[in-house]
Amino acid sequence: MRRMNGLLAPLLKTHFGYDSFRPLQQEIMEQALAGRDTLAILPTGAGKSLCYQLPALARDGLTLVISPLIALMKDQVDQLGASGIPATFLNSTLDPQENRDRLAAIRSGETKLVYLAPERLMTGDFLSVVRSWNVTALAVDEAHCISEWGHDFRPEYRRLRELREALPGVPVIALTATATPRVREDIVTQLALEEAAVFVASFNRPNLNYLVEPKQDASSRLTAFIKSRGHDSGIVYCQSRKRTEELAATLRTSGIAAVCYHAGLDAAERARNQDAFLRDEVRVVCATVAFGMGINKPDVRFVIHADLPKNLEGYYQETGRAGRDGLPADCLLLFSRGDVAKYLRFLDDIPEDEARDHARLQLDQMADFAEGDQCRRIGLLGYFGETWPQENCGACDNCLAPRETWDATTEAQKFLSCILRVRQSGHPPVGIRHLCDILTGSRAEKVLTKNHDQLSTYGIGKEHNAAMWAEIARQLARKNLIAIESGTFPTVTITADGSAFLRERGTVSLTRLMAAEKSRASRPLRAGDIECDAELFETLRAHRKQLADTAGVPPYVVFSDVALRHMARDYPTTDAAFLRIPGVGERKLADYGQSFIGLIAAWLETHDRQVFEPLTNFTPPASKPPKPATNPTAQVTLELYRSGKSIPEIAAERGLVETTIEGHLATAIANGEALDPRAFYTEAEEAELRAALEGYTEESLKPVYEHLEGRISYGKLKIFRAFETHQGKDRIP
Repeated sequence: MRRMNGLLAPLLKTHFGYDSFRPLQQEIMEQALAGRDTLAILPTGAGKSLCYQLPALARDGLTLVISPLIALMKDQVDQLGASGIPATFLNSTLDPQENRDRLAAIRSGETKLVYLAPERLMTGDFLSVVRSWNVTALAVDEAHCISEWGHDFRPEYRRLRELREALPGVPVIALTATATPRVREDIVTQLALEEAAVFVASFNRPNLNYLVEPKQDASSRLTAFIKSRGHDSGIVYCQSRKRTEELAATLRTSGIAAVCYHAGLDAAERARNQDAFLRDEVRVVCATVAFGMGINKPDVRFVIHADLPKNLEGYYQETGRAGRDGLPADCLLLFSRGDVAKYLRFLDDIPEDEARDHARLQLDQMADFAEGDQCRRIGLLGYFGETWPQENCGACDNCLAPRETWDATTEAQKFLSCILRVRQSGHPPVGIRHLCDILTGSRAEKVLTKNHDQLSTYGIGKEHNAAMWAEIARQLARKNLIAIESGTFPTVTITADGSAFLRERGTVSLTRLMAAEKSRASRPLRAGDIECDAELFETLRAHRKQLADTAGVPPYVVFSDVALRHMARDYPTTDAAFLRIPGVGERKLADYGQSFIGLIAAWLETHDRQVFEPLTNFTPPASKPPKPATNPTAQVTLELYRSGKSIPEIAAERGLVETTIEGHLATAIANGEALDPRAFYTEAEEAELRAALEGYTEESLKPVYEHLEGRISYGKLKIFRAFETHQGKDRIP
């Protein structure tokens, strides 16, 4: 294994043209080459594919890659071929003779990587064909598709366990860009990963600028936004097929080359439109979520959500298709409460209670993210269990142009008092809309029927309309002064913090509603910026497009924008200088070197060489990477605990004993999770625990438990020691 690991760096430079690995890549590859099952959660643009492609070159035999989309397979194989790597795919697009030729090449050992869709794998007796190949590694791309809790669940992925049984002893690497702790656990279980090495990178994408605006005159706003971005490519996501067609037509009328993409188009038209986008024939694709998983186009400079996504995981995955090359990109979301109301009606059609409640929770999280006034990275990364430690990320609308705040103490007192008066009237809790009707003095039948027009709070909020009171309520919920219960008819109650606010006559500030076009806020320095000779860059782009068209591949297969920008700042005119450009390996030097070197030399004959400041490798404030609580199943416990469930409730839901749940939480605390000790033991218990454990260094807690005569549980002992262990680490200078 050491010999193979020593090959990784030379292979990286020779085939891919890079001198160093990205974070976690080398560690993941080393585990894979050691024959260990591996789960890698890396954000889009972090180089997931390389984690199985490079080891495939370092080991004997064949690496079998399970990929969900035909277009992705062809794209990956084209890029590998351009880097001098023997790879192929088998799918329904091949004619019978080509399929036979590829199978013969696989059997002869000429191919290092084979891409297959799970459907093809499970067709007829194809598994027996795969058994005859010299498969030495299995890679499962977009592994979140295997989980019913994931946003792109595909039932056929569930059958991959049969492939594992057909290839006993072959190590597996599963890769995905998004996976909550619950999905991670499901991946491990469904793929039967044994003692898996789990790698979870930071979910932060520093080069992405997150923007949220109210959905006002959406078509005009989108047209202006796109026109302001020159020749850049982008994706506009919509929730309906009809809307993709309408927006694409509007953009074309405005002079922007655009196509639509959705599942209702015939396969040939979908393929044509996708190909036109990948090959830079059109700038924009207006699409439903049917478009994008596995799209390998690295130079998408913006992603727009014209409608509200249904969950944060999907939003993260879709925005992640921007800026895969590491250069700056913008992610614009147009938000309307009307979208939320529309989706809520759709939820009524979900028959299972658990699935319906889960979808409602996800929608609430998405709406809270869109309406919130905190740094966008706090909400987005927090969804995946990651902490963003900075108050200002410098790359979202709320940090670049913070919203105005206002003193809402009186409004908060009125709203909370209204909740109390309803409760005192003997009626069960009601929802936000009902409370707003009471405050505004509505004569709605539901108010009159319950005699709520007789409450002292009836009509005391006429200074605001019902929509404004609903916005106030949602902000009070985000400040934990009220709680909005889940379910088909969510009701509102006052929290402990809300009671303290009323009792202690506290004050509260809320934020004004978001304003349009905050994306125009100044952003002087952007992560991933590569200053270069702009005119030469455009000339290189045009040349790249000509070469790509001749070769029948997308332009980025020839060179990425990053490589072109480095060429346009370093002006390489020799083979040695050209090889120093990131992304230039020996194969690309041989195929394209003289062409680009000649163009750059000719350029310098008529243009002055520009001089640029050295690249500073600008890195925004780093997020704190998530710390898995030992394994994915413990992460699920932590996720449920953070959602507000008690230890007994979690144990019952997961079918585990409470001691196991407490053990999960103890490990998470020791790893740095910021939980509240008072949620686990009282001050008196803490004093007794501290005295009992003073000077005790043994691993086993049984003697301490017996000394305390069972007054304090094993779980509390473990959790107390975990807090002490973590605090001890923090005290080390």
